[in-house]
Amino acid sequence: MQSTGKDPIEGEDALALLDGVRHLFVAKGRKVESFDLSKDRPADDELLGMMLGRSGKLRAPAIRAGDKLIIGYNQELLSSTLL
Repeated sequence: MQSTGKDPIEGEDALALLDGVRHLFVAKGRKVESFDLSKDRPADDELLGMMLGRSGKLRAPAIRAGDKLIIGYNQELLSSTLL
């Protein structure tokens, strides 16, 4: 497990988190977008737009569980994907 509090992930470095990830979930408030990266991977610019905040740093929380990467907070998403 990596904590990004002291060493934040910025810019294109965030794309490295997608290595080995098949399912990407991005939560923004109540809205959740999901992507099967093995079948239909969005362009890198689009992925960065979803993964990074206004500061250019990786949005929090970012949780990797197996081949799933969850970015952003949504209680229902966390409950359904991590349990």
